[in-house]
Parts: sequence; C-alpha cells; structure tokens
Amino acid sequence: MALVATLLPLLRQQAWWIRVFDFPRLQIVGVSLGSALAAWLLGVHHWPAGVVLLALLVIASGYQLFRILPYTPLRPKQVEDSKLDGSKAARQREISILVTNVLMTNRDAGRCLRVIQDYDPDIVLAVETDQWWLDQLEVLKARYPYTALRPLPNTYGLLVFSRLELVEPQVRFLIDDDIPSFHSRVVLPSGELVRLHCLHPKPPAPAESKTSTRRDAELLLVGREIEYSDEPTIVAGDMNDVAWSHTSELFRRISGLLDPRIGRGLLPTFHAEYSLLRWPLDHIFHSAHFKVKDIQRLPYIGSDHFPIFIRLSYEPQAKAKQSLNAEKPDAADEEEVEEKIASGFEEEAEEEREQQKSANQGITSTKSTK
Repeated sequence: MALVATLLPLLRQQAWWIRVFDFPRLQIVGVSLGSALAAWLLGVHHWPAGVVLLALLVIASGYQLFRILPYTPLRPKQVEDSKLDGSKAARQREISILVTNVLMTNRDAGRCLRVIQDYDPDIVLAVETDQWWLDQLEVLKARYPYTALRPLPNTYGLLVFSRLELVEPQVRFLIDDDIPSFHSRVVLPSGELVRLHCLHPKPPAPAESKTSTRRDAELLLVGREIEYSDEPTIVAGDMNDVAWSHTSELFRRISGLLDPRIGRGLLPTFHAEYSLLRWPLDHIFHSAHFKVKDIQRLPYIGSDHFPIFIRLSYEPQAKAKQSLNAEKPDAADEEEVEEKIASGFEEEAEEEREQQKSANQGITSTKSTK
C-alpha cells in the first residue's frame, strides 16, 4: 500500500482518489519504514524478491522524506526572520493575520473568540462559517470595523474582520458560483498598501469534488493575477491542499510568493483531533517584501482545523535578496497553468449543465405524473 501511495501522485491525474495521496507523506514514511522493518524481521531479505521489496520500501521512504524536507528546520528558511526592534515606526509596518476554519457544525464559538482575543490579530479570516457563526462572531465588529461577510450554509461561508482599513474590498466567486473568495488592499498603520487574497476552494473528496480540477484552478487563477504584480501581496486561507503538492509548488512558482513554513516546520493544521493524521492545509503565502516576526499554530477551538497565526514585517528593502529564494516558472509551468485554469472553468460549466439537465428531467417527470 505504501508503494502504491507513493507512485499514484506521480501520475499527475486529478481524480480525488489519486490526489488524496499528496497529503499524508509523513504518514506514508511511517508505513513504509514499518513495513520494511516487519519484512526484515520476517526474514524476507533471504529471498531475492524480498530484497527488492525492502529496497522499494526504503526508496519510497526516501522520496517522501525528500518531498517534506523543505518544511523542516533542516532546510534554510525561505523567508528571513525580522530583526527590527519594537519601535513605533517598525510596528506600523507590521500586519498580523489569523486564519481559522471553524468547522460549520462546531458550536463552541467561545473557544474561537478566546483565541482571537489572546492573539489579537489585525485581520481575522474565518471560513466554513454559516449565519450562526456570523451571529457569534459579530461581537468582533467592536474591534474590527472593516468587514467582508458572506456566511453560507454549504461549509464555504467566509468572514473577514479587519482593524486595518480595507480599500475596495471584493467578495468574488472565481470558479464555483457558491465558493466565495475575498480580495482587497489593506492599509498598514504606516499608510502603505498591501494586497490580500483569501481563499477556501473545494477539496478533492468524494462528498465535495471528484477531482482537484477546480481547487487547482482557483489557486492558480489568483497566482496568475499576482504573477506580474510588484505590489506587496499576501494570500491566506484553507487551501485544502498541502504545501508540498505539485499544485502548491506550481502556484508558488507562477505567483512568485514565498512560503514561511519552509525551513521552520510543518505546522500541521488538520486534523486537529487525530494526532497521527495531520498535515498543513491552512496557509499564508506572501511576497518577498515581508519578513516573519512570528508564525504559530494556535490552540484547539473545537474544529477539525487548528487556527494558524502569522505576524509579518513589511521590509521592502528585503525584496531583492528574498526574491532569489522564490521559485521561478518555466514555459511548461505557464502552459500547465493555462490548461488547469481552463479545465476548472470547463468542469464547472459541465456540472452546471448536468444540474440543469437533472432539474429539467424533474420538471418533466412531475408534469407527466399529473
């Protein structure tokens, strides 16, 4: 099974049952090494086929470790730590963001509110929020006067609370007409502007989407929008994808954004209730204009996700150096991005046609019954 789980993602197919193996790379390492140890203890190394099996399991483990190695302290940090002091001028160029998937059916809003109060971010992004969650979080408006609120009962509601001024905020539906995303410029206390994009695309899962096509398209559509921009930019949200997946890496190359997790640690945010089945699904990517003051996975709030918090320091003089750490796209990447975005729109259009067809058949059936 570990060998199959290692090989399937290499196919670049978008079916959910293939893409799901992008997620548990650390767990696959554990299964591979455990299987190799069990095979050795059973004496399979005494037979040629057993030696081949052991070699394949070790190779699979090595490959999986290679993929997650950048997200450990064993690799250099892609984003430098900020060394600025706590002067007023330095603080005015900081921005802090808390991202939390609250789990729509979670009814313990008190925990979420306490975490927000304790970490006091400049911006709160809460996803999977319905009207009940909006009712509970509306108390935040006293401290966060700038908002973008789109509660939905489909687990894709999105709420943004900001104490920093939002300039021309927009809630957009990039691919699916029931999956909102948020886009705005944010005014730092220094008066400087930062672009902010907040996302929560559908995951590749049988109950959500049979493929990763639309998830990938939404992320890459934002990456394409950022590609030729020189503005300081942050992209945050529950991406329903892991940092080491092919799509996440393609997004970073096409957008030129950096991942503050690289060189710092996995900071797995899902699943909050199963310690052996965790991986990073909630992300904050940013342009090379920023350095990291703080990044943390926050305490449990009753959801299946842990919140994640980051405090960034806007230091535009760092851009030239840190841009060297950004991965660069090639012609093949550009072509793949165009294909994935087009496929996302095509899949959504096909689903709409199927839904309309089913609705029409239901009307016809009702009429014939009468």
